[in-house]
Amino acid sequence: MKKNILTALIAAAATLGLMGSQALAQEFPPSKGVTLYVGFPPGGANDIAARVIGKKLSENLGIKVVVDNKPGAGGNIATNTVVTGPADGSVIMLGSIGPLSIASHLMKIPYDPVKDIAPLAMGGSFPNVLLVSPESGIKTLKDLVDLAKKEPGKLTFASTGAGSASHLQGELFNQRAGVDIVHVPYKGGGAATVDVIGNRVTVYYSALPSSVAHIRSGKLIPIAVTSAKRAELFPEIPTIAESGYPGFDADNWYAFIASAKTPPAILERWNQELIKVITDPVTSKELLEKGLTLTPGSRDDLAKYIAKESDTWGKIIRDRKITVQQ
Repeated sequence: MKKNILTALIAAAATLGLMGSQALAQEFPPSKGVTLYVGFPPGGANDIAARVIGKKLSENLGIKVVVDNKPGAGGNIATNTVVTGPADGSVIMLGSIGPLSIASHLMKIPYDPVKDIAPLAMGGSFPNVLLVSPESGIKTLKDLVDLAKKEPGKLTFASTGAGSASHLQGELFNQRAGVDIVHVPYKGGGAATVDVIGNRVTVYYSALPSSVAHIRSGKLIPIAVTSAKRAELFPEIPTIAESGYPGFDADNWYAFIASAKTPPAILERWNQELIKVITDPVTSKELLEKGLTLTPGSRDDLAKYIAKESDTWGKIIRDRKITVQQ
């Protein structure tokens, strides 16, 4: 009898211990705070959006949310950091189209964007805008193409890294326009913007949110946007499609992700909290004024969208034989 009681007590203690560890593992919000990774340096569109959203998350959750910039490889380094980091809900990332839907088709990456990443919620979408310096003498997309054909291999275009959306958009336009504008990868938008303002690089496929101030100040001239429709914030900027290249349509987007090892209950809570933030009237207005259209949805919606984008860009990369030097 005593032996049976002792066995039962041990079993109960083990069960309680397991329940306790599970409860601890699924603690939300994490008492140690949250790290929100960004795959690019401060000052770019990804960083701008993360800091606005991170601030509101911190207010709502009552914990410290730290935005941690980890630039390099078009966002792949930061993405791998999240994939291999703590899977307790304390590490999330505002990821981008490059590492989530494009990179795996262009290069070897240390993570599987399907198996290793858990979608949390879509952040928002926006076009990239082609920017040139007033010193370049270029005022329209036609000017750029004419100059590129006159001086093949001499003009350059900046991107936020090999395999990023801005890189792929530039390569696609090269092929559609039949020009040879040389790719110059940067670790993020800040440095690329500085060099295009200084006319050290000819054109930059910039995320609209990070270029608003420079466009309004006249430091940079916008000659086209990559989306099928004109940007709501700058309706005067023509699209690439209507500038002589029908069918050109390449939106950019940001989405929140975590490690796929994170407990499902925490992933669902993150979806709820993120949607609460990006549908907040003040937050959404602030981001819209920066050129970012918010598109909240479920985790399943985001998973399907990432897969669709991967299929679309993968086919384009294969059909057009686009490659990246590593």
